[in-house]
Amino acid sequence: MLHGLPTDRDVTPFDPPGAITALRATHPVSPMLFPDGHEGWLITGYEAVRQALADTRFSSRQDIGPLHMPFPTPGMPPATEPSPQEPGLFISMDPPDHTRLRRKLTGAFTVRRMKALEEGIAEIVERRLDHLAGLTPPVDLVREFALPVPSLVICEMLGVPYADRDTFQTNSSRFMERDIALEDKMAAYVALSTYLAQLVADKRAEPADDLLSDLARDEDLSVEELTGMAFLLLLAGHETTANMLALGTFALLEHPGQAEALRTAPELVPDAVEELLRYLTVVDIFFRYAVEDIEFHGETIRAGSTVVLSLLAGNHDPERYGDADSLDVHRNARGHLAFGHGVHQCLGQQLARVEMRAGFEGLLRRFPSLRLAVPAREVRLRTDMNIYGVHALPVTWE
Repeated sequence: MLHGLPTDRDVTPFDPPGAITALRATHPVSPMLFPDGHEGWLITGYEAVRQALADTRFSSRQDIGPLHMPFPTPGMPPATEPSPQEPGLFISMDPPDHTRLRRKLTGAFTVRRMKALEEGIAEIVERRLDHLAGLTPPVDLVREFALPVPSLVICEMLGVPYADRDTFQTNSSRFMERDIALEDKMAAYVALSTYLAQLVADKRAEPADDLLSDLARDEDLSVEELTGMAFLLLLAGHETTANMLALGTFALLEHPGQAEALRTAPELVPDAVEELLRYLTVVDIFFRYAVEDIEFHGETIRAGSTVVLSLLAGNHDPERYGDADSLDVHRNARGHLAFGHGVHQCLGQQLARVEMRAGFEGLLRRFPSLRLAVPAREVRLRTDMNIYGVHALPVTWE
């Protein structure tokens, strides 16, 4: 039995931890002893992860039973009681509550709507590339490009003042840390929620032309639900894409042949984005709660078990993708699990794709000599965070 969830990227910065890869080969559905003594499960095989994501017996709710963490959290008391359900955070709800809230947003994230936003996103990317070109290298690509692009996009879309970015970026980053004390994590959550509560109250009083104002006009939504939805959209809308842009650039710089293929054939960029999503899977684990005894891939998962789904391991499963631990921008990576699967599949996936296509194409076009400014081993990895990536990416160019 595995004792806790391995997090050490001991092969490359882009592969799953070696202990998880070894386990997937023999036990794609495996019991795991959590740090607090709970005997739960880890699912690592592609087919098993995909099926679990679509199986309603695996609940996303945190208010129906204790949810155990697979890694130590300082100050976290033993999980003996359910966590309270925060209004508006539909990612931790099941239908019909999840359906009611998610439906409010579906129209804002259609493929057609994202297509209409492409020109504006391309302009944001080009402005940041102009800014980058005006700097004297070396520079931190996270601070100067990867984080500002999705932050500018989501701020404009939601109606959040970009001038407030230091507030929400600092608090969202603190909230996503794994190793900080629980009281510090909750302080960051409260600070960000308080800021957003005031913002949505202002939108309800004086609506503008933005997504939060559209939601605020809906009298069926309480201020608490609006705040929770705003929290989720703002957090997911910049943290995930920022880390994909930075880590994806790191991966391409470490695979110069792949980067050159995209420079010479930019029409490959859409497929390359899917491959980078599969290969990197920055949201690497999901949690589920077994609401009944479940016979699953030859194992009996007892009701009340916390189940960890390793999307990263599933996306690197050689039974689904040949030579799965290699980056191949020519690969057809459709069907990957980076955005999840089932009713909780990422609502903003089309927006993320548009941003990444513009970001990677622009970087490779404008900076053909882009390279790391430090040895790869010195790049600080976000193994301490709930969304994987790099803390900083020092780069230079001719």
